[in-house]
Amino acid sequence: MLAAIAGLAAILAVPAAGERRAQPAAARRPNIVLAIADDWSAPHAGVYGDRTVRTPVFDRIAREGALFNRAFVAAPSCTPSRAALLTGQAVHRLEEGANLHAYLPKRFDVYPDLLERAGYVVGYTGKGWGPGRFEPGGRDRNPAGPQFRNFDEFIERRPQGRPFLFWFGSNDPHRPYEPGSGAKSGMKTETVKVPAFLPDTPEVRSDLLDYYFEVQRFDRDLGSIVSTLERLGELEHTIIIVTGDNGMPFPRAKANVYDAGVWVPLAIRWPGTTRATSVIDRFVSLTDLAPTILEAAGVQVPVAMTGRSVLPLLRGESQAGRDRVFIERERHAHVRQGNLSYPIRAIRTADYLYVRNLRPDRWPAGDPQLVFSVGPFGDIDGGPSKSLAVDRRDDPAIARYFQLATARRPPEELYDLKKDPDQLENVAGRPAYADAQRMLRRQVEDWLRKTGDPRSTADDDRWDRFPYYGEPAR
Repeated sequence: MLAAIAGLAAILAVPAAGERRAQPAAARRPNIVLAIADDWSAPHAGVYGDRTVRTPVFDRIAREGALFNRAFVAAPSCTPSRAALLTGQAVHRLEEGANLHAYLPKRFDVYPDLLERAGYVVGYTGKGWGPGRFEPGGRDRNPAGPQFRNFDEFIERRPQGRPFLFWFGSNDPHRPYEPGSGAKSGMKTETVKVPAFLPDTPEVRSDLLDYYFEVQRFDRDLGSIVSTLERLGELEHTIIIVTGDNGMPFPRAKANVYDAGVWVPLAIRWPGTTRATSVIDRFVSLTDLAPTILEAAGVQVPVAMTGRSVLPLLRGESQAGRDRVFIERERHAHVRQGNLSYPIRAIRTADYLYVRNLRPDRWPAGDPQLVFSVGPFGDIDGGPSKSLAVDRRDDPAIARYFQLATARRPPEELYDLKKDPDQLENVAGRPAYADAQRMLRRQVEDWLRKTGDPRSTADDDRWDRFPYYGEPAR
C-alpha cells in the first residue's frame, strides 16, 4: 500500500510535456536505460575474467554497481527471451510470444507501456522486441516502445524534467561476422579459451575472435550512451541495466538450454541503491527485470508477472527462492518438416542442470536438410564453426562435436556441474543420481503447474501451429 501511494504521488508530480520545471531531488523518479546485446554469452566480459575480450564500459557499470554471476535468460532464442523480459512472464504463458519470428499478443502487458502511462518518456533504438511482427498481435508499435535513430535523438526530443525509459538494442554480436575482424583489431587467437563443446581449431579460434570483436563494438556503443548521460548531468539519476538476450551463436550454444545458450552477463548500476563493486551470486532470470524496473519507477507490478524484483539483492538483502532458475524453449526457426517446435523445459541450480526434451524424436538443431529457412540443422546460425562441424562430421577429430550439437537427445538429461561444468556427460538414469533426477523433475513439474504451462496438463503442441514470419532461405 505504501509503495502504491508513493508511486501515485510521483506520477502526480510529473510536469506536463514541454514544461521545464525540475523535480526536487527527493521526489525525482529515476531514468532507466536497458542495454541489451544480441547473442552475448557469459562469461565473455573483462570483469568476468575473460582474457581476450575488452569491455571497459560494461566493467565500469559492474564496478560502480552490481555484477550478477548467475543471470539466465528465460529462453535461448531472441523473440521469446525479449518477450519474457518485457512482460516479466514465463515464456510458456505468452502464446505466440514463445516462438521466434512470431508476435506478442497485446493482452500481455509490457513494462514500457506501463511506465509510459505512469508519466515516463519511452523509446528504443536498434533491435527492440523481435524478430517478428507486432501488428498481428494487435499492437501499433514495437513492444519496446517508439523507435528512434539513436539515444541522442531520443534525448533531444525528451521534454526536460520528465523521467525516461530507454531501450538500447544492439545488433551485436549477432552473425554474420566480418571474417578476420577480431584478429585485425589486435586480439590474439592464442589467448582465446575455446569452449569444451567446440573443437579447438584455427577456424574456431578466429570465429570466436570475430564474435569478441562485435562484443567490443556493443561495449563501445554503450559507452556513447553513458557519455551522453554524463554530459547532461543525468548519469547519477539513471539506472543502467546491461545484459544479453541469449547465448553466443555457435553450435550447442544459442537455441540450447546449456549454459552457453542461456547464461548471460548482467550488471546493474543504480546510484543510491546499489553499493559499488557488489557481486551477486544468487540466481536471477531476465523475467525479473520487468518487475524490478516497475518497482524502481514506483509503478505497481501486475500480478500476472512470474518474475520477481531483484531490488532486495541490489540492496544487499537476502531473498528466498534464489537457488534456481527455470529455462525453456519452443520453436526457434522454421527448420523441421511441418514447422515443428523442439520443446524443452529445464531447471538450473548450483549443482545440476536438468533438461526435459518433450519431443525427443525430433532433431534438436533442426532437420539435417534445408526445410524452409537458414539451412541444414538450421537452429544453429551459419558461420565458420558450424561449417567446420557439418563439413567434417566424419573426421574423428570433429565427429564428437558435431554429434554434441546435432544428434537426437533422450527425454531427460542431467548434468553434474561440480564434475562436469561444461555439461557434456549426461548422467540421467544412473543410480547414483536417481534422487537428484527425481527431485529436479518434480520441481520442474511443480513450476509448470503453478505458472500454467499448457504442456503440464495436456500433450499440447499449439506452438507448432502458430504463424512464422521469418524469410525463407535464399
